[in-house]
Amino acid sequence: METVRYSKFDDGVSLNEITEKNTEGGLNVLTTCVFVVGVIAGSGFLTLPKAIDDSGWIGFLLVFLCCFVSAYTGDILGKCWTIVRERHPEFKNGKVRYPYPAIGNEAYGKWGSAIVSFSINFTMFGTTIVYILLAAENIVKLLPADSKFSCCYISLIIWGVMTPFTWLGTPKDFWGIAAAATLATSTASFILLGAVIHYSTEINISEVKHTHVDIISFFTAYGTICFAYNGHPAFPTFQSDMANPKKFGSALALGYLIVFVVYMPCSIATYVVYGEKIEANILSTVPGGPATTIVSILMTAHLLFGIVIVINPVSQQLEHVINIPEHFTWKRIVSRTLTMLAVLLIVESVPHFSSILSLVGGSTISILAFLCPPLFYLKLCKGNAESEEIFVPLHTKVLLYEIMLIGVTAGVAATYSAITDLAVNKFTVPCYVDVYRACPR
Repeated sequence: METVRYSKFDDGVSLNEITEKNTEGGLNVLTTCVFVVGVIAGSGFLTLPKAIDDSGWIGFLLVFLCCFVSAYTGDILGKCWTIVRERHPEFKNGKVRYPYPAIGNEAYGKWGSAIVSFSINFTMFGTTIVYILLAAENIVKLLPADSKFSCCYISLIIWGVMTPFTWLGTPKDFWGIAAAATLATSTASFILLGAVIHYSTEINISEVKHTHVDIISFFTAYGTICFAYNGHPAFPTFQSDMANPKKFGSALALGYLIVFVVYMPCSIATYVVYGEKIEANILSTVPGGPATTIVSILMTAHLLFGIVIVINPVSQQLEHVINIPEHFTWKRIVSRTLTMLAVLLIVESVPHFSSILSLVGGSTISILAFLCPPLFYLKLCKGNAESEEIFVPLHTKVLLYEIMLIGVTAGVAATYSAITDLAVNKFTVPCYVDVYRACPR
């Protein structure tokens, strides 16, 4: 199907008219939205209430601002990919395995590509670790009290079960997994909200106390909130797999709206009802019962599905570097299995999901979400010897510079806070030294 395509930006200026062939069998707006929700919602649903309590009432403002800014920079990143595709026809076949690094390379050469590649791999690698640890903790809570299975054992089982699913190619090959993850989280959020409201009748809300906020707890919470909207490493991959990539902005806006609706009601309710009693994993706070059990099962399912989604960009990047073919081969099996083995090693060595997600959220997620998209967009819009300059209004420039300044400053503070917390408060022996200890957070 041949379509005449115009690339338009916020300023209303059109680039040159081109003819492009849509990607056959690619993702549509709805399926892309499902992937956006699937890659973002999950750990944030379980960990945001604690982050809000650690940051005080201003945490609600941070949740809203991070949602808005993340959606905006995600759209900016989509525009960057549109510019790169129009300047390089070879990227229009919908099968690019490294779109975000390609944007960095077009903007700032090898350095831009290298920074993006490292940040993506660190972020998605860390996210996979967090998902396995959270899923393991949820499963342990579902087992009988006298069960001898610890998080160490369960993490190993999760690795063995999920690794074969990571052998699937690109997002369009496993859209059903993303749909199941999205449905699981959405359903769980409403059930948990009902449970919290039900149990609130047993608590005198006027006597609920909240955690004293200090600098370390505030910026650690900020890292957790950033992690709750982690999706930028995968966004260009989703857009590249779309049948009509220019509609990515619509899918992104709808996806973030759904995530915000999933996050906020439970976060508000648990903050009001439980206060300083909120645990790092909200399922450890709400009293046990049928509703909590159902939510735990649904969220565990989301986390397991999410493992397949979040590790995929890392796998594709690695396969591009070592020249593994795009079609399914034994080389893909070996490569992706070794990648998951590396994940398992960290899971069994540093089993603290709260500190890991704060570290990742404050460092590389801040780079990928708040620094690179504005920086790359402004550079690409300047044009070069082969392409014309794209006009960017002054108010857009000011907004982008503000996002970069605030994002980097807060990210550095959050990274320092997470490292301090991990080094001082969260040291435990690895799983291979003590396989029976409780699940640390």
